[in-house]
Amino acid sequence: MTDTMVLPFWFPAVGRKKVTADFDGGRLTSDGGVMLLSMAERRLDIAERLARCFPDARDPTRIIHTLADMIRARVFTIACGYEDANDLEHLRKDPAFKLACGRLPDTGVDLCSQPTLSRLENAPSLKDAVRLTYALVDQWMASYDYEPASVILDIDDTCDVAHGQQQLSLFNAHYDERCFLPIHVYDTERSRPVAFVLRPGKTPGGVEVRAHLRRLMRHIRKRWPKTRVMFRGDGHYARPEAMQWCEDNGVDYVFGLPGSKPLLKKVDETADAVRTERATLGKDVVRGYAQTRHKAKSWSRERRAVARIEATTLGLDVRFIVTNLEHGSPEWMYDSLYCARGQMENLIKLHKTQLASDRTSCRSAIANQVRLVLHTAAYWLMLDVRDAIPKPRDLAKAEFATLRLRLIKIAARVIETASRVRLAFAAGCPEADLFRRLPEALMPAGP
Repeated sequence: MTDTMVLPFWFPAVGRKKVTADFDGGRLTSDGGVMLLSMAERRLDIAERLARCFPDARDPTRIIHTLADMIRARVFTIACGYEDANDLEHLRKDPAFKLACGRLPDTGVDLCSQPTLSRLENAPSLKDAVRLTYALVDQWMASYDYEPASVILDIDDTCDVAHGQQQLSLFNAHYDERCFLPIHVYDTERSRPVAFVLRPGKTPGGVEVRAHLRRLMRHIRKRWPKTRVMFRGDGHYARPEAMQWCEDNGVDYVFGLPGSKPLLKKVDETADAVRTERATLGKDVVRGYAQTRHKAKSWSRERRAVARIEATTLGLDVRFIVTNLEHGSPEWMYDSLYCARGQMENLIKLHKTQLASDRTSCRSAIANQVRLVLHTAAYWLMLDVRDAIPKPRDLAKAEFATLRLRLIKIAARVIETASRVRLAFAAGCPEADLFRRLPEALMPAGP
């Protein structure tokens, strides 16, 4: 039987010289920067943390791939831009990925295959999936050196278009898609992910919102009993059940509040003054602020409502928020405190668009929740690499897609000899000086 010969291919000639090419360069990788992710994972120890939550009924004497090894392989590939587990069919032999997972590039056993990862994602029960979700909360709390005096947690849901007739997927008329609406919770001030819950593609009701807040706070209080916690969200979360629970349990909140005729009537005086000022001074935009006490029909008590009133050439625009905080001027409450939640939209973009956390294509809802957890683990690794970059560098505030392009997608030749493994990176790497410093910055802290 003769071997099939694949002929080289050609590019246009340059300088009267023929340009030919072929995939015969040897043990090269296009993801040499995965070693930075490996060091970040060692420092965070997130794979071992998650592995403790997975069930493992395998015979220990026949195990080739430990749970932590499988999680590392999946999370590293997600962070490098390979969101589909099918990519492991080729990447499982990649020398850089093998080295990042603690295996020798040539003589070491290949990484796990796609069917193995699919079994991993479908193995947990509902109880295991809950434990995995709380493991991420523990990861967030462990990122603090000590119990903080206060934290602000931003909560929101985002459209995650379904891949078919999957469990929990519903048609949502607002998005005109069959989708999920998973809830995202972030510590926005530090860009830290906190919790992620896959849920049906419909707006959450008051009882559901209260349940999510209660469970999350119960877990936080086990470790941080004295921390003052504030939840911040849009009008979806200004539910009477949620606000009542926060007030009864010493939790602060600032939520967007849909306007109503009775509420608008209470700020008529300020609205008229803002409208008159714009007309008198001839300005394009004039802003004003007001506050009042308001009690909707479904509320058990009066609450503080703050209004932002803006008069423009297009007319009058009034936005409201509701809060149980009694201090702070209306302007500060709206512009500085509430509007800061806009940064959460950027974090959702990092999580959903740049790390493909909407790749929830499993049939089972529990398996899709597991995928959310794995994509969040990849978020932690990318964030840890970014935090290790010196602040004066432009990449210290870069998006994950930029970090991946500049620091992760770096070609390298991996050479294994009898006594060592050598990574030969491209001599013309634009970020070579920064890349040299990052391994030391990512070293795990001493005992």
